[in-house]
Amino acid sequence: MGNRRRSRELAMQALFYMDIRKIASDAVLDSFCRAFGDSRDEDAFFTELVTGVLGSKADIDALIERFSSHWKISRMSCVDRNVMRIAVYEMLSRTDIPSKVSINEAIDVGKKYGTEESGAFINGILDSIHLAIESHEIQIPAATAGGESGNRDNLEKELAR
Repeated sequence: MGNRRRSRELAMQALFYMDIRKIASDAVLDSFCRAFGDSRDEDAFFTELVTGVLGSKADIDALIERFSSHWKISRMSCVDRNVMRIAVYEMLSRTDIPSKVSINEAIDVGKKYGTEESGAFINGILDSIHLAIESHEIQIPAATAGGESGNRDNLEKELAR
């Protein structure tokens, strides 16, 4: 298994852990890392994925809900929603990673940890988001995941369209 795949799996597990506990903080992330190996210090990609998703979670969730055919994020399985959050974060913030790679990785991780339907469910939503980005239906401001409030405000305006 590649390093990035392992990072994505660990990131999904960390986000799942925080999602189930309903607490997202550095302390909870540190607790996860201590329990499952100190991934945070070893793996910058893992840390970026977790902190990036947490920093843009509201925007990412709004985008997922917009393209999920009337599914609320809270109704989705915890695995599916966290796998999609990671992929959407990558599509919005990592121009060095092709969207198709992010989507395929999300499908594979979803199939491994989710249900029989997870792969198709994840693919449908992420592909719709990818097509909207490609067709410029939604404009993604630069440095969206950087936490700059101006960029986040711009993304929120795009999502409200």
